[in-house]
Amino acid sequence: MGDVVVLPADAPRRVELERRGWRVVARSFGAQLDGDAVDRARLRSLVDRAGLTVRALDDADVDAVLALDAATIGHYPGSVATRHEPFGRERATPSATRRGFGVWSGDDLVGMTFVDVLVGGGGAAAGSDAGSASAETDVTVVAAGHRGRGIGTAVKAASVLALLDAGVTRFRTGGSADNPAIIAANTALGYVRDEEWVTLEPGVS
Repeated sequence: MGDVVVLPADAPRRVELERRGWRVVARSFGAQLDGDAVDRARLRSLVDRAGLTVRALDDADVDAVLALDAATIGHYPGSVATRHEPFGRERATPSATRRGFGVWSGDDLVGMTFVDVLVGGGGAAAGSDAGSASAETDVTVVAAGHRGRGIGTAVKAASVLALLDAGVTRFRTGGSADNPAIIAANTALGYVRDEEWVTLEPGVS
């Protein structure tokens, strides 16, 4: 058995481990937003409220993505369940199935989200009517000096709007239950929490 275990919060094994002295050191969650439940007007207002340029990222933005990622790599709360591994150039490069969106203050990238798109039936991620697609947020982050201004909410809202137009019908996201900013952003967009996870470690002997 390893030194860290991640389990659904209601898993029977959690009770067993806690009886043996293991303790919960972090909590995380999953949430879903169905495309037909999206309030497009509200999401557009959340994008506009940021008062900054919010747009899809492309190949020319990779260096800015890597710089923001490096500057914030140690800022993710939680434990192994929500740990973010540093981007390499491949993961920092947007594609048809890995979409990136950013918020810019002048020439500075101050917020971003990356979303992995899973296509069912082919074509939906590229805008075809064939099949359908789901999307799962990989990471959302805001530069330290720009937090508390709705930037994370704006960039997530922009991603949902763009991906709806690209044929995505279901959105998944998650994060640390100790991250009130991302919880507030998800709530504002209409995500519904449907998974609760705990991270446990052995107690001190």
